[in-house]
Amino acid sequence: MHNYLDFEKPISDLEGKILELKTLAEQDESVDTSDEIARLETRVRDAMADIYSKLTPWQKTQVARHADRPHFIDYQTQLFSEFTPLAGDRKFANDDAIQAGFARFRGEPVVLIGQEKGSDTKSRIRHNFGSARPEGYRKAIRIMELADRFGLPVITLVDTAGAYPGIGAEERGQAEAIARSTETCLGVKVPIVSVIIGEGGSGGAIAIATGNRVYMLEHAIYSVISPEGAASILWRDSTRAKEAAQNMKITAEDLKSLGVIDGIIPEPIGGAHRAPEKAIASAGDIIASSLSELKGRKDLREERRQKFLAMGRQL
Repeated sequence: MHNYLDFEKPISDLEGKILELKTLAEQDESVDTSDEIARLETRVRDAMADIYSKLTPWQKTQVARHADRPHFIDYQTQLFSEFTPLAGDRKFANDDAIQAGFARFRGEPVVLIGQEKGSDTKSRIRHNFGSARPEGYRKAIRIMELADRFGLPVITLVDTAGAYPGIGAEERGQAEAIARSTETCLGVKVPIVSVIIGEGGSGGAIAIATGNRVYMLEHAIYSVISPEGAASILWRDSTRAKEAAQNMKITAEDLKSLGVIDGIIPEPIGGAHRAPEKAIASAGDIIASSLSELKGRKDLREERRQKFLAMGRQL
């Protein structure tokens, strides 16, 4: 059984009935439930297609945060080989929220950077739920500078609610580290392809997502602040997050229409958590085509700068 979201109750009811029928058939081999199971499975597919074709921004937020949604480590394992993680910012410490290192992507050497949220209590604490401290962004800067030195394309996978806002992080220059990381993205001469795979939250996301090509998975979100944070600021009431999400233009469709992202990567029906391997493969195809398009270009840095300077001018 899956971890169902609140709006998936029709699906959970149907899949619960399917499970009951399968259990009954296992207990009594004389009972043939195959026709009824097939009928219910068709209804499940139809229900998922209908529900996921008209998700609200708040529902997409829930999907983007789903506990079973594939994370950085899943993409790294399926799409990349010979991943060699590099640790530390050479200034203070290592930060496990940001993972970075050298790898091969479809046989070609690349640099891979991304946020890892963790998949269980222990790993979530280790990775700080994907919210990086300043040393995480300084590590990203160091690795991007290495990529620039060796002429390796950079692939970034974004999945964070935002940079860590703790006192220690602020004391060590969180805002400066984010700004420097964004500056480094703009300054390197190699291609940068970024994919928002879950949450793209605030400066914590843009710090490694200032790429030549920026894509979002269909049910990912990308925003200057979380819906809860926006509701707390605007109305001093975080319970109005649903209302905030509706007005913030955080979905892939909204951001594509605004020119903030370059494309949308379709997800399997029911979201990436339903068929993670398929979702990851689709992202890999987009990354491959983008790197092929950008290969050998001499104007990458200027194009990247103009791309981000132009955002909002048409509004």
